[in-house]
Amino acid sequence: MNSLSFPIAAFGIGGAELLIILCIALLLFGGKKLPDLAKGLGKSIREFKKAAAEGEDEGNEAAEKKAAAKPEPSKTHGSN
Repeated sequence: MNSLSFPIAAFGIGGAELLIILCIALLLFGGKKLPDLAKGLGKSIREFKKAAAEGEDEGNEAAEKKAAAKPEPSKTHGSN
């Protein structure tokens, strides 16, 4: 499964529907503005993925620090 087919299949959009959506976008925004919009969308997706990956890395580091700082309970035998 390639990366393009999954998102399209997830929304139930086929080839004909995608073509209609692209034609409507072309009519609304024009031929000159559409590439700029696609470029901006691509940058936004890249930034979102980058921020999500950084957040995941920070979450993992915080969990590791918390686990390292947590003292081991003493295992003594005797009465309390």
